Amino acid sequence: MVKVRFFAVLKSLVGKEEVSLDVEEGTTLAQLLEKLKMDLPPLDDILQKGGVLISVNQEVVDREAPIQDGDEIAFLPPFAGG
Repeated sequence: MVKVRFFAVLKSLVGKEEVSLDVEEGTTLAQLLEKLKMDLPPLDDILQKGGVLISVNQEVVDREAPIQDGDEIAFLPPFAGG
């Protein structure tokens, strides 16, 4: 099972702070994103607009990165500031 967390404005747009999902061995981040977009339709719109960082275990990774049981995936909104 993986934990998916949404931060800041993304939490309100998606309507959840956190979800847990079972993943099969060999699942990639891209495959997990497709499942999440079906389960949480607002997420598709958010991802199409771009600017959202997605981390796995607090590290930004390529979308082809494998996801493993126990991982934490975080969706972080664009940051501003200097």
